[in-house]
Amino acid sequence: MLDRDSGFIQVLSKRLDRLDWEHRVLASPVPTDAVVSMRLSALVVDLAVLGPQAWAWLERLCGALPELGIVVCTGPSTVAQRVRGLRLGADDWITKPCHPEEVIARVQSVVRRRRRTMDRAQTKPMSAGEVEIRSDRFQAFVGEHSIDLTRREFELIELLAAADGRVLEREDIYSSLWGYAMVRGDRSVDVFVRKLRQKLEKASPKWRYIHTHFGIGYRFAAEPIEVDVPSSVPVDWDARDQGKLTRTHQDHELAADAL
Repeated sequence: MLDRDSGFIQVLSKRLDRLDWEHRVLASPVPTDAVVSMRLSALVVDLAVLGPQAWAWLERLCGALPELGIVVCTGPSTVAQRVRGLRLGADDWITKPCHPEEVIARVQSVVRRRRRTMDRAQTKPMSAGEVEIRSDRFQAFVGEHSIDLTRREFELIELLAAADGRVLEREDIYSSLWGYAMVRGDRSVDVFVRKLRQKLEKASPKWRYIHTHFGIGYRFAAEPIEVDVPSSVPVDWDARDQGKLTRTHQDHELAADAL
């Protein structure tokens, strides 16, 4: 922590001690090289401590330590100041006064995101059915074609696929993607699963990937769709239309998600 607010430091330090987090308090700016030598996972900084050199110091630090999670926790600010800080490389911005639990939660979220980003660079592509998931590129492919996924949708398919066929509970999915506990009744996970499922179904209609476990959560496993072709097949019937034949079953799953 880079801060001079003794009351804030005292309360936050007690919470961190309870969590057995190693931490230290800096009351004045230190050279970037000194911060590098501390081998920190995250830094909570009050820009007021830095004075006029705040922006230049923040830019140098973000450039020297791109893997360091930086949370600005400072007094009232303008939109322009917050945007500038985030564009220089800060990961989050909290306005004082604030609750120490919120600070801790945001630091945890920032560190998780940073670690996922670092892990992605070393992660091999994951394949399931016709889908290849490339964490290093934030993209999923069917053959040479990229599936048009939002960042949140990609994080969801990456999380589900990495579970190696295990069922992930909705609450665990939510906390992993959003960084905090799911509020009772929140349907965000179901909404994103539905959107992702529809895109996978469109890109790879001969396979099912996301399976609903009612009242629990979701499981990712590539399973080919078996279609019972009638003995008398219409002339214009195409095997690619088989996705439509399974729509009723999937509609039942989606309806159950909302229960």
